[in-house]
Amino acid sequence: MFDAPAVQKVRPVGRELALAAISTLTTAAASGRGGALAITGTPGAGRTTLLHAVPDNLPDLGTPSDPHHRGRDARPGWTIAAVCGYADERDLPYNGLRTLLADFPPPAPDLPQSPDSPVSPASPCATPAEIFAGDRPGDSRTAGLALIARLRTFTQHGPVLCLIDDAHLLDPESWQALTFATRRIGGDQVAIVASFPAGASFPGGREPGGMPVHRLAPLTPEAARTVLTAHAPDLAADVAGTLTELAGGCPAALIDLVSALTPEQRRGYAPPPATLPPDSPLHRRYTAELDALPTRTRQLLHFAAAAPAASPDVLLAAAGEGWGLGDFAAAERAGIVRVTAAGVRFAGELWRGVAYQEMDVARRWVAHVSLAEVLEARGQRLAALLQRGAAATGPDAGLARELADAADGADPLVAAAARRYAAALTADAGEQAELLLAAARDSWLAGRPHEAGLLIRRIPAAAGGARVRARGLTAEMRLPDGVPGARDVLLDVAAELAETDPRTALEALALAGEAACRSGERSRYAELARRVAAGRSGAEPPAVTLVFHHVAGLARIADGDEAGSFVPLRQAVALADRVAEPGPLLRAGVAGILIGDARRAAALAGRAAVLAREQGAAVLVPQALELAALAGMAAGDYAAAGEAALDGAAVVRGTGQPGLAGAHLGVLSVLAALVGDRATTLSRIADVGDGPSRPLCEWALALLDLVDGRSGAAAERLLAVITGPPGPGSALLRVAVVPHLLEAAASWQTAEAAGPFPAGRTADQFGQGRTTPQLRERQTTASFREAQTAGSSRERQTAARFQEGPVAGSFQGGPAAGPYREGPAATSYREGPAAGSAGVAAVLGPVAAAFDEWAGRTGQPGWLALRDRCRALRAGDGEDATGYFEAALGHGGEAGFPRAHTELLFGRMLRRRRRHVEARTHLRRAAETFQALDAGPWAAQSVRELRAAGARVEPAVPAGPALTAQQERIAALVAGGATNREVAQELHLSPRTVDHHLRNVFTRLGVRSRTEMARLLTGS
Repeated sequence: MFDAPAVQKVRPVGRELALAAISTLTTAAASGRGGALAITGTPGAGRTTLLHAVPDNLPDLGTPSDPHHRGRDARPGWTIAAVCGYADERDLPYNGLRTLLADFPPPAPDLPQSPDSPVSPASPCATPAEIFAGDRPGDSRTAGLALIARLRTFTQHGPVLCLIDDAHLLDPESWQALTFATRRIGGDQVAIVASFPAGASFPGGREPGGMPVHRLAPLTPEAARTVLTAHAPDLAADVAGTLTELAGGCPAALIDLVSALTPEQRRGYAPPPATLPPDSPLHRRYTAELDALPTRTRQLLHFAAAAPAASPDVLLAAAGEGWGLGDFAAAERAGIVRVTAAGVRFAGELWRGVAYQEMDVARRWVAHVSLAEVLEARGQRLAALLQRGAAATGPDAGLARELADAADGADPLVAAAARRYAAALTADAGEQAELLLAAARDSWLAGRPHEAGLLIRRIPAAAGGARVRARGLTAEMRLPDGVPGARDVLLDVAAELAETDPRTALEALALAGEAACRSGERSRYAELARRVAAGRSGAEPPAVTLVFHHVAGLARIADGDEAGSFVPLRQAVALADRVAEPGPLLRAGVAGILIGDARRAAALAGRAAVLAREQGAAVLVPQALELAALAGMAAGDYAAAGEAALDGAAVVRGTGQPGLAGAHLGVLSVLAALVGDRATTLSRIADVGDGPSRPLCEWALALLDLVDGRSGAAAERLLAVITGPPGPGSALLRVAVVPHLLEAAASWQTAEAAGPFPAGRTADQFGQGRTTPQLRERQTTASFREAQTAGSSRERQTAARFQEGPVAGSFQGGPAAGPYREGPAATSYREGPAAGSAGVAAVLGPVAAAFDEWAGRTGQPGWLALRDRCRALRAGDGEDATGYFEAALGHGGEAGFPRAHTELLFGRMLRRRRRHVEARTHLRRAAETFQALDAGPWAAQSVRELRAAGARVEPAVPAGPALTAQQERIAALVAGGATNREVAQELHLSPRTVDHHLRNVFTRLGVRSRTEMARLLTGS
């Protein structure tokens, strides 16, 4: 067949899209619709591996192939031949075509010439053997026709597959004949798959013959870890993460790197390699391309590799007189670097590492010293110190101190490098441990958790306090992912450092946070907070004082004094205006959530996100955006919440916080469910999976239950959220779901009191909430079928969990893990609908009372409106309910969706009491608001209630081209030329969901094509 390096003798990982494209091609060819496909990718992307895998993925025709016509590695019914191009054979005319034909088996003696062959049997060129007997069979057209004839001869016994590796190295005559043939096999059982590296020049200057081209993208981090684990099962997670970043998604690089690790490096106790090993085939290829560059270009690349953040003018000055930007031109043309005013960027970290490694020790020293002098002269002190650190050949205490001092206040990524050099230059073990710990924190803040983890491993156990703080940093890094025990470790760290390092102990208590002060450790938390507070001097800066107030508030919650907690928490919020550090601002934002000031919390979180971006604290940006999304949702500003969550989901994946990615997607699932958007909800939930954000998904599913009238299922789900294990946003979540829980419980009670519907009567005639168990079952089945017929396979799996309900599809930890396991809620929850609404109602009293008290304490109009709505729902259909509903609508803080929801509930209650005129006023306002917000299912409920109240409701007429926030984003991306798949990747949706929204956009805008929509939106 063809030879490939040992690295490529494995099944391709993470190449599902490419295999699917090849499968589509070969399946079509098997049915007589022939074609060709070109595969391209960067060096080491796995093109050859992919071609090796093609025979194993061919459609099995179920018939044995003729023994004369199998070819190599043939599947039953297929004939396969392959050829590989070689640079030193490129000047041999038709060599590639001869090699390919030689790989076919010899024809059977009785095999006739294909009757529809474009070459006449009587022609002098009737057979391939005659055509290729000499050096030149004529021209490429004649050779192409002969190739088609030979291929058609073999298709009489089944489909034919031709594999061409390194097609760009074939001789021009063979390539032209092949491309001629590929354009004429559309009606044949022939598939041709060719591969070539990205940027390759083809024989005769031709592109790949009009073939469709599939470009191999870098492997995803998940696929990269799979490759690494297959070659080193004992590889430490932080080492795997570092190698994944270094390789940039290149499979060959991953294998070369992991294969060269020492046992200490695999476990993370020695620094990982900075680039490819010298004996790596990929390293040799990169070196050969560098060697082909002009000498002056290579020398400039050495300076660029030594100072990757330096601007071109700095590099030119360090190189000496007579150098110019034109000396970079050859490297730019080769695709090795990209030169801008900001700097010289290599095509990947591997390129930079190979260019740096190409220098010997003396040249590296000269480069670093020259760069240091230029940078020092230009006032770039820290950059100059980094170059001096790189040039140092042994311990240097003075330089170490300079580096450590200069790192204070610097961008975390640069500060981490400075402290790493300082640690290497320090002889004192204690100072070295502190510098490594500081470098680890900087690396984590910069969004490089794997690098931080490896630095922490280098801190010796005998380092005392540094080792304890390192345990705290490790726990802090794991908090966003919901790692079990992280909060317990933080409490242990606070206990160990309460007297010796109260500042670090204070931060550990703040991080352990609300979940710890409500758990079984509440008494311990309160005691630790008092011990830490005893070390307060009163002269702390505002940022530290803010955190003291925050922890004091949490300690009062732990002591059971929730009312008293509002005083220090409000003090923490008040101090936020004097703070310009993202971390303390996040603490203030959490305090704002705890006291119900959601708008203030959202503003503080937004400010924290801005500061984190400005200061390079990448890891804090998605944390701040998560808080902003939750606070925006609590404030009823769903558009702002959606923007924050979408932005957070986009940036979080580059910071090593996968659990936090789930939190953002969980918020988006709730926002979609609030407006009844089932397709988006299920898509988001499928992306979240079973992690710490599962309670958010259960809330979203409960909202879908409410939309569809499954009030019993909704009540059980929400009760599980309130009483289950803590997750992201649990401080807000356990409060925010209460109004929906009470609504679901009230609707369930009403439905059970109504009993079965009389014959011929429907739910619309009795009210949305009044459903029988039989009707609930039918609605569940209908919703399940609807969800299964649309969306991706992940969405259909989510739909299956959605049908199973809260017991079968509960979030991780489930009922058995929740603190309500032994309480009355457990029995009601486990028994499910059979227990009836009374079982749930039995545990609602304390929940409703706690919410009522907390909402009143906040003094915020929005929460007061929800409190009065909940009071109305608990009051049933009596006169008290009317007063509570009116009070709820009288608060100025409720607007948009929450207010419309109250209007709907109030109107429904009035209709049940036959006060139809009053009911219609509220229901009409609810319907108009829901329609404006694109909350179709809720608008439909309002319209049904309106009709039941005797109103004539005309079909809704679109008011104009107004789009929802989600639709605006999709429309803008599509108008900019993005495909549905690209939009799906950008917005973290499935392509089917994007297609669903795009159809709605077309309908709203009155257009029929993407081009019409783009013209309308751009005004062109």
